Amino acid sequence: MARGAALGVSAASRAFGGVYAVRDVGLGLEPGELRGLIGPNGAGKSTLFALIGGQLRADAGTVWLDGARIDRLSADRRARLGVGVVFQAARVFPGMTALENVMVGAHGTTGAGFLAAALRLPAHHREERIIRERARECLARTGLAGWADRPAEALPLGQQRALQLARALCGRPRLLLLDEPASGLRAAERERLSALLAELRAEGLTMLLVEHDVGFVMRLADRITVLDLGRIIAEGSPADVRADPVVVDAYLGAGSPA
Repeated sequence: MARGAALGVSAASRAFGGVYAVRDVGLGLEPGELRGLIGPNGAGKSTLFALIGGQLRADAGTVWLDGARIDRLSADRRARLGVGVVFQAARVFPGMTALENVMVGAHGTTGAGFLAAALRLPAHHREERIIRERARECLARTGLAGWADRPAEALPLGQQRALQLARALCGRPRLLLLDEPASGLRAAERERLSALLAELRAEGLTMLLVEHDVGFVMRLADRITVLDLGRIIAEGSPADVRADPVVVDAYLGAGSPA
């Protein structure tokens, strides 16, 4: 796994039809940190996620990766710099096997070039073998080793979600953005995902985790940022956030999970 990157977001704002989804938000992640991002529906979590990943452009503000500004770059160019994204909705390439789907994730790390691929030169063959092996390793890490040769669209929902994560990991990200990765998973699948994210954190990967399951986030995150109505209302350790009366009133409620 590549060294985790530092992420900086400064004064980010984005409005839709004159209504701000995110307004003047600042966020900073240290290399190797797993940051949780929580808040009620409509808080702006998905918008902030997309502003970092490049699926949306900010109206104002900046996004930095290891000190280099990336907010003017396309999502594809950000991916080549090491920003991996796992979306909430399972996204697979139909007509391709699970292994081939994961190999797509390495497109930003290829070096042989279009000409080598078009002419089937030795450099292309060597690179393809390396990527195929890397994809198999990522399938194994996400519990999908036995699904490698099956059509991706035929996989159950839980396996399609795991496939997205495997594809992102195949790109060797330095920053991994995860949008509701545990949504719809069975208990055993959630435990496997939790264990894998803990492993990735221990290996030094920087991660931003957006998740409605507060207990899931609390168990994994180093720090937690809480959004409400497009603004940050709290930030700190899981224990501090859980005890913050503003957060309890706006989102968690008195019976919030530990």
